[in-house]
This record gives sequence, C-alpha cells and structure tokens, in this order.
Amino acid sequence: MYPINFNYRMPAEWSEHRRTFISWPVQASMCHPEDYETVCKGYTEIIQAVAEFEPITVLVNPDDSKALCSIFTDKRIEFLEIEHNDAWLRDNGPTFLVNNLGQLAGVNWRFNAWGGKYESWDLDDRVASKLLEYFNIKRFDASLVMEGGSLHVDGEGTLLTTEECLLNQNRNSELTKEQIEAELKNNLNVRKVIWLKRGLEGDETDGHVDNIACFAAPGKILLQVCNDPNDGNYEITRTNLELLQGETDARGRSFEIIPIQQPPKLYDPETGARLTLSYLNFYFVNGGIIFPVFGGQAAETDELAKLTLTRIFPQRRIRTVNGMGVIREGGNVHCTTQQMPTGINRL
Repeated sequence: MYPINFNYRMPAEWSEHRRTFISWPVQASMCHPEDYETVCKGYTEIIQAVAEFEPITVLVNPDDSKALCSIFTDKRIEFLEIEHNDAWLRDNGPTFLVNNLGQLAGVNWRFNAWGGKYESWDLDDRVASKLLEYFNIKRFDASLVMEGGSLHVDGEGTLLTTEECLLNQNRNSELTKEQIEAELKNNLNVRKVIWLKRGLEGDETDGHVDNIACFAAPGKILLQVCNDPNDGNYEITRTNLELLQGETDARGRSFEIIPIQQPPKLYDPETGARLTLSYLNFYFVNGGIIFPVFGGQAAETDELAKLTLTRIFPQRRIRTVNGMGVIREGGNVHCTTQQMPTGINRL
C-alpha cells in the first residue's frame, strides 16, 4: 500500500529552506495581553535573526500590515495578509513536503487550538490552506487534528513524537494509536514512528516533542535531560532516554543520543505556573541555528547548551535570541516558525 502522498516526503528541518514563515502576534488571543509590547519585541528579534540567514514572510492581520511595514525595512522580510487568531505558525500552518523533482506540496492538518484550550480558532484552521493557495502549492487535506510542534522527522523515514500529545483525548479521540500512526505514515511518507511517553512538565501543548527531543542528523538525537530527582522532569526525561536507547530508526540504526541539561526551574510570577523552558525549541536556518537563551540563573546552562550545539554543528552559526521574550505565551522560537524547504539536503 502506497502512502497517500507517496511522491512526496517531509524533509528534515536542516534541509535547505526557500524561506521561513512566521505569524505576527494577536493581542486579543494572548494569554497575557498586557505583555503585547514585550511579546512583539520578542517576535521582532526572532524575525530579524532569521532574516540574517534567509528570506522570511510574516503573516499579518490586515490591521497590522501598515505599521509593520514601517518597522521592518530589511528586504528579506516580506509581509502577507492572512487573517489568524493566534501566532503559533508551527502548529496551525502547513507541513511542507517535497518530491524528487523539488516540487512542493503541503499538508493541511486540522487544528483545534491545542485540544480546544483557546477560543476562537476558526481563522487559524484556515491559515494553512490560504498560505498554500497564495503560493500555488499542491495541498493535501489531512483528517488528523495535528500541530507541527508535535512531530520531528529525520528526512529518512523516521518520525519522533509523544504519546502524551498525539494520544490525548482532546485531539483525535476516535482513533487508536495504530490508526494515528498509519495516518502519519500516509501523510508524511515516513516508515517508522517513535513514540516518546511525555513532554516537559507543565507544557500546555500536552507534551509537544519540539520541547524535549529533536533529530540533529539521521541516527542522532538531541534530548533535554534533568538530573534533579525532585524535579518533575527527572522521571519524564529518564523514561524517554531509556526508550530511545532501545530504539532504532527506519533504516535500523541505533541512535547516538546527545543530552542537553535543562535550564533551572522558572515560574510565572503572576500565575505560579512553571514556564516551559527548552533549549531544543531552536530553529534550523540556512547556515545557522536560531537558539533561545534565558539568562539570569540559566546563564550557565545557556552557555553549556550553546557549546554543545557549536560542537555538533560546526558549520552553522549559533544565533542566540532572548528566550524569555515570548515564553509566558507558552512557546518559543521553533513554535513561532515554519520552514518552506527547497528539497536540497544540507546538514
């Protein structure tokens, strides 16, 4: 049985990009609308950082378009008016595919605001189809409720995700694990799905994998770890480590697992909720990595994580950004971005 999109596959994020997409924040939908100016500064820093490496298209609501054109003057930063409720394009945007001829297609997943957590999401559910239509890109409509931050691929047939998110009853409650896995294989043309158990403690996305693990290359996985037995992430990360140590990828290779020590615990000063700090919520760009750091008590782990990435990716420039800029809204660099690939692999 051929996958639905058997001529296309999802390339790894480190593959060459044609451009990056990001959506501008919407104050009305923010968890902390009083932080709108701070969050906009955080997005501005991410956008300008990406533009140092490749073109970036910012999706804007029509009311914001004129103001943003006066803020950003770099010719590599473009604007596209597509209405949206929320700004996490990794999750409500399309997942891009390529075929052997370098032709693009996009998967249009169903979106329900992370299990119906936020009203409204009607505009967000149409973002992917509108973006693909604008660029005249072939569209595959998927039946799954799915967010892009809940999966990573190695570009060679292996997909990484978590049971906590994909098996959550607030997404695809009518489907079994086996049925969800079959849909992933069909839509993304992967051959093996590796299921981690849980994401980080307090992650309101219900355990997106892009906060806890990612491929660094085929056969190589970065894993955020915790060494404090009194921390809720200790058991979570140990379980995921043990699982990965016993796994192989779609080509039968055992994994080289590279641990990255988590930042110190940090809580929201107003709500008391734990903030989901992750060094793995970075984003590959052409020739570089956009990497969130947190400062303060995290200065030491910031530097250790940066040194690890520098060692693993010696040909890439590690461009740091302030990871605290958007963190209270529940995500970070990877969550805000979505890559359009060219189909040409480059580690």
